[in-house]
Amino acid sequence: MKSPTIAALTMACSLALGALAAVPAQAEKVLRIGMTAGDIPRTLGQPDQGFEGNRFTGIPMYDGLTQWDLSKADRASDLIPDLALSWAVDAKDPTKWIFKLRPGVKFHDGSAFNADAVVWNVGKVLDKTAAQFDPSQVGVTASRMPTLRSARKIDDLTVELSTSEPDSFLPINLTNLFMASPAQWDKKLAAVPASVTDRAERAKQAWIAFAADASGTGPFKMSKFVPRERLEVVKNDGYWDAHRRPRIDRVVMLPLPEANSRTAALMSGQVDWIEAPAPDALDAIKGRGFKIYSNPQPHVWPWQLSFAPGSPWLDKKVRYAANLCINRPAMKQLLGGLMGEATGTVEPGHPWRGNPTFQIKYDPAAARKLMTEAGYSAAKPLTVKVQISASGSGQMQPLPMNEFMQQNLKECFFDVQFDVIEWNTLYTNWRIGAKDPSAHGANAVNISFAAMDPFFAMVRFVDTKAAPPTSNNWGFYSNADVDALIGKARTTFDPKQRDALLAQLHARIVDDAPFVWVAHDTGPRAISAKVKGVVQPQSWFIDIATMTMD
Repeated sequence: MKSPTIAALTMACSLALGALAAVPAQAEKVLRIGMTAGDIPRTLGQPDQGFEGNRFTGIPMYDGLTQWDLSKADRASDLIPDLALSWAVDAKDPTKWIFKLRPGVKFHDGSAFNADAVVWNVGKVLDKTAAQFDPSQVGVTASRMPTLRSARKIDDLTVELSTSEPDSFLPINLTNLFMASPAQWDKKLAAVPASVTDRAERAKQAWIAFAADASGTGPFKMSKFVPRERLEVVKNDGYWDAHRRPRIDRVVMLPLPEANSRTAALMSGQVDWIEAPAPDALDAIKGRGFKIYSNPQPHVWPWQLSFAPGSPWLDKKVRYAANLCINRPAMKQLLGGLMGEATGTVEPGHPWRGNPTFQIKYDPAAARKLMTEAGYSAAKPLTVKVQISASGSGQMQPLPMNEFMQQNLKECFFDVQFDVIEWNTLYTNWRIGAKDPSAHGANAVNISFAAMDPFFAMVRFVDTKAAPPTSNNWGFYSNADVDALIGKARTTFDPKQRDALLAQLHARIVDDAPFVWVAHDTGPRAISAKVKGVVQPQSWFIDIATMTMD
């Protein structure tokens, strides 16, 4: 066999190099998401747009001291450490907590995360004298951790948090306080023109600039932000948690509030993932090779009722009748099976269920009997007005669901009227309360809520002290027995004893019916088959950072 000539080898190498040159560089892996929100949730560290904001502009770009474990689909999410390694209540003073912080964590701008940063971030929402105090972040934060009062540095990696009263819920509440970079904010403040001399206005302008060039410690970093149009984030190769260091290069988030528009964007290839697909399109979506992910969530889709003077819901017979008049099995069918039937805030088998005497079910005959006893009939219906949204985080399919309820309740002598407003406006109104002009005369509000911890599931809606503007007791519900149970549960630090008290609390709430309980979401989302490693947890949230793409 003859050896190849130099010329032949040269030609072969040239051809090989040419072939390699013809191979394009590895394509950027981009995940495009269609959200239900009508706008990009705020990016400055405390998102709006409900928990869809936490899901898409909070958890990807930021961390809290604590977080939810989103790595499992077969069990409810547990509270786990995040930027705090550990925490404990002071044995001598249960209003003080000591948090040990994770060393070596950097913000996206390269500055260090430490105790000073924690104190600064508490100050941004609680300390009106702080330079960084931002009233626009207070409503979406303070109402979720109403007892937190201050933070004090002990050393670089130790911080003391103080509460207004003993509060065993605090570590859970802190999942909602995201850590923004003080150094990045200082940089934006320094760039505010010297002609702006008002301190509050300077802080406001610094936060606006920060929102456009955000810096957290999360697995993704902001790349491009166009309000009402798109947010792009890119992977943070230096993220402190190697397990959550992203393998997707870029995530693009688009606000698509209308279900059919989201579905069309998915089917046409404009996006790879949509929240809450249109139920009547599920078969078509699956037929095109997309995967539907869903899982029972700690979530309630209700009407929250007003107890303000003159409200039609002050009569318990009326509240019971409304709960008995909803055909939940038929609604589930309407939603393609992607719904759980609610008989309370939590269901049988949950440690907080308790033993309510009022059994929520579909019994329109019993509902009509109660309404007759309350003085109503087909000829004399009870008019109720509900403030609702057309879309929004966790709102499932609010228009068809509410219209379905309207028809159900008509059979039980209710005349249901709607005030349909934009989701984020509704969410803001929720913190203002039924007595405010923003309610437009509504005596019920339809806002879904998370039920993964005691405060979010129950306390913020029924504690007399949680009435607006403190938290989400929109309807000004007040019951001394309920308040006493809350006080006992909040000051009980043993988990089993606390669960027993919470079971009593839940039973008491169901028996008093301050809600019309309707559904539990399963968090349906349709995702391209090229997106791998999707874990749909039993949580309102989902972790994009651990996913991959073909």
